Amino acid sequence: MKKLLPALLLAFIALNSCAQSATQQAADDAAYIKTNYTKMEKQVTMRDGKKLFCSIYTPKDQSQKYPFIMTRTPYNAAPYGTDFRATLGQNMLLAREGFIFVYADVRGRWMSEGDYVNVRPFNPKKKSKNDTDESTDTYDTIDWLIKNVPNNNGKVGIEGISYPGFYSAAALPNAHPALKAVSPQAPVTDWFIGDDFHHNGAFFLMDAFSFLTGFGVPRPKPITPAEFKNGIKYTQKDNYKFYLEMGALPNFTSKYLGDSVTFWNDMMSHPNYDEFWKGMNIRPHLTNVKPAVLTVGGFFDAEDAFGAQAVYKAIEKQNPQSVKNMLVLGPWYHGGWERAEGDFLGDINFGTKTSVWFRENVELPFFNYYLKGKGSMDLPEATVFITGENKWHKFDTWPPKNTSEKTLYLQPGGKLGFEAAKGGASAFDEYVSDPAAPVPYQEGVQQNRTREYMIDDQRFASRRPDVKSYQTDTLTQDITLAGPVIADLFTSISTTDADFVVKLIDVYPEDEPNPAVNPKNITMAGYQMLVRGELFRGRYRNSFEKPEAFEPGKVTKVKYDLPDVGHTFKKGHRIMVQVQSSWFPLIDRNPQKFVDIYHAKDSDFQKSTIRIHHQGAAVSNIKITVLDN
Repeated sequence: MKKLLPALLLAFIALNSCAQSATQQAADDAAYIKTNYTKMEKQVTMRDGKKLFCSIYTPKDQSQKYPFIMTRTPYNAAPYGTDFRATLGQNMLLAREGFIFVYADVRGRWMSEGDYVNVRPFNPKKKSKNDTDESTDTYDTIDWLIKNVPNNNGKVGIEGISYPGFYSAAALPNAHPALKAVSPQAPVTDWFIGDDFHHNGAFFLMDAFSFLTGFGVPRPKPITPAEFKNGIKYTQKDNYKFYLEMGALPNFTSKYLGDSVTFWNDMMSHPNYDEFWKGMNIRPHLTNVKPAVLTVGGFFDAEDAFGAQAVYKAIEKQNPQSVKNMLVLGPWYHGGWERAEGDFLGDINFGTKTSVWFRENVELPFFNYYLKGKGSMDLPEATVFITGENKWHKFDTWPPKNTSEKTLYLQPGGKLGFEAAKGGASAFDEYVSDPAAPVPYQEGVQQNRTREYMIDDQRFASRRPDVKSYQTDTLTQDITLAGPVIADLFTSISTTDADFVVKLIDVYPEDEPNPAVNPKNITMAGYQMLVRGELFRGRYRNSFEKPEAFEPGKVTKVKYDLPDVGHTFKKGHRIMVQVQSSWFPLIDRNPQKFVDIYHAKDSDFQKSTIRIHHQGAAVSNIKITVLDN
């Protein structure tokens, strides 16, 4: 206890000092903006006559011409009126460097006219000059800015995180000639396959419900956030209990959402990957890209880890040798590269301020070079922070060229190895998946979905009978993963549908020391750090468009991609794979009966006996991408 008290005191002093420093820095930033920038608000007319709101901040220093950095957002361009934003750009390095900053309410949101459409589809076949989409709205806004804002140098950059990241990517098709640099950061990309509301067809219940109860209620007219009244109110202290007691998805509609949230009802009407969902996918339209692109993502982004990787890969594939296309992947939560120092997440310390490094050495040089012609462009194709090793790497491609695919085989007795188990007889592990007692996504009680679950200790899950764990022997050398991970499962189930969650885990040695400053009293010995987890709704194993029921008892292959990883499993650690069939309330519960889940009844939910096969002709395995020495 005597040793613990000084550590706790040091932690308290450090946290208090950081809080005071952050408060003072925020005050200094706000004062700098008011002293050095002038604000104006404009309604910019689009080609169809609708007027979109822009808040524009221009440097008071008129000794030089400045480029624009624009963010188009569905959230709001507040504050409206005479008040100033507390920060400009996504970090103050950009504001102190000097740009013209533009914040634009997208069509149909807040102070902009028109009707709002979620992830408005790109229209490649416009029938008249007045047809619009997000690409044309961006083009028209840029055209107006270049012609009407004094003292600009004729160059524009666009950046945005998450939903504004989608609007950044949507600016690339048929881009305005003045648009020179675009940075989609954690961009919303595909709401059925991998971002926000669905992963591989499985519904991210908690995110969708909590987000849409605040965001999804339409505004009656152009309006400020202060004037907007949202009638949907719900309270819950234990999210696991709340979502479990709500039962089947129709109960959420009838008890809370009704007809007030159009997009929720749209989702409930489109259970499969049809044209409704396909139209929102911007990736097929990322062709003939002209601006330089810097896509940014976090390996531990709970919302849009898929989006950043998918946008980069789509541009790379569809624009051979015609565009400067760069990728940054770091050890970040959603937007953590701009909103924190990036030296730790949850219980894991990365040993360096990764976010600060990114802002100083990547983001600022990118915009300076392409918008001001300042500095040199020596950024690599891919700038990637490898966790475990905790170092930045520069690669010519992503995934790197010097990699090889290796296979980790699930084996009897909870073993995991690079060779399949011997013997021709079929063998399997078995567990019962019970929708009445689903596997939680995180230990403990949470009120809201946390961001730390993406990297958290998985020992709580290892103790459950409905989670199967497989691990290697102690590693005798470092193994670095840099690229795709593919789950290749052979399963048989007693019902007609099931979900599958595969988790890749770094198991720390039993003699791993605790952190020197340890206010949460974490035990790092035997810690099971989640490196990557992803799920798959089994009915989509052959097609997202045409789901298929399982034949009970029949061995069936379920193969799917997990988002890429960049992680070193250190010598002395172990690699673990966990397999389970629920991850609640992160995802909705599969009734494990082949029904329309969005219109299922509480009585449809049933237990399923799940077998994971690992011998003979049916060998479940995980394919990993290993960085060669």
